[in-house]
Amino acid sequence: MRCLLAVATLSMLTSAPALAGRVAIEVVDPAGKPIPDAVVTLAPNPGTPTRTPAAETRYVDQKDETFIPYVTALRVGDSVVFRNSDITRHHVYSFSALEKFEYMLAPGESSTPLVMKNAGNAAVGCNIHDYMLTYLYVTKDQEMAVTDAKGRASIDGVAAGQYKAHAWHPQLRPGVTLPIQGVTVAEGTGATVRFVLALLPNPRGPMDREHIGY
Repeated sequence: MRCLLAVATLSMLTSAPALAGRVAIEVVDPAGKPIPDAVVTLAPNPGTPTRTPAAETRYVDQKDETFIPYVTALRVGDSVVFRNSDITRHHVYSFSALEKFEYMLAPGESSTPLVMKNAGNAAVGCNIHDYMLTYLYVTKDQEMAVTDAKGRASIDGVAAGQYKAHAWHPQLRPGVTLPIQGVTVAEGTGATVRFVLALLPNPRGPMDREHIGY
């Protein structure tokens, strides 16, 4: 794929009464196929009130020699814990600029909580099983969601006002400016945000059977 298309459109929900403060999200590729694991965040424009959710702990599991989920979205101040639900040991690591860490996890073990202090993204792998791959996306925005298998997500309880919606996916071409669009959330109405993204091929390859059992 030689180029990346990032087209964003915004429309108001008209098919049924929408809950106030709900932003519905859809992310698809240029052929209209749903894109799962896309992160969409809402950054408030000046004058728009914001909420401050309590810090949360997110979990990334390792099962059937696969990281679950593929993408984890966190806010600055949130923590992530890696746990091993396999019968083999895993060596979880990242050398990213966002955070450098290593955890050797035996079956049934979990890492200590890792606090995300800065915004950015990090690729995380297993030093024993090279085909295992997951991503952390850390944002300063308080409103965020990750799309499901149907390429959809929603954010509830969004304060009325003006926002800029940002979309991110680990398979966006490196160096490309993240897609952005304006969003208006008004009392008594909901908004829907639709991004069209062209992605690079999935970097997760087939399992290397020679490593199973390590």
